Amino acid sequence: MTQTPEALEGAPLIAPSSTDHPLYDQVVEACRTVYDPEIPVNIYELGLIYTIDINQENEVRIIMSLTAPGCPVAGEMPGWLADAIEPIPGVKQVDVQLTWEPPWGMEMMSDEARLELGFM
Repeated sequence: MTQTPEALEGAPLIAPSSTDHPLYDQVVEACRTVYDPEIPVNIYELGLIYTIDINQENEVRIIMSLTAPGCPVAGEMPGWLADAIEPIPGVKQVDVQLTWEPPWGMEMMSDEARLELGFM
């Protein structure tokens, strides 16, 4: 019987992004072109993009969440994001995974998003 290893105490809940990869900034800009249709702020500024992992072969793995598990576009938004990233020159493959851990919260929004939504 296989058991899932328990998370180590102090381990980050959100994996780090590949911020030093040459394609990182372009991937972030592509993320900023995708909007939740119910909220007038892009999903990057909303804090829905948890991890942007780009390996040496330029394969991009995105770990993202949604504002709520019952989000009406839950089945579509990962595809929208992949469609936004795939045309970037040099990107070989895009894999977008949804996660609910940690749950998204308003504290994950950027200051720009808070200002746009009237929370500042």
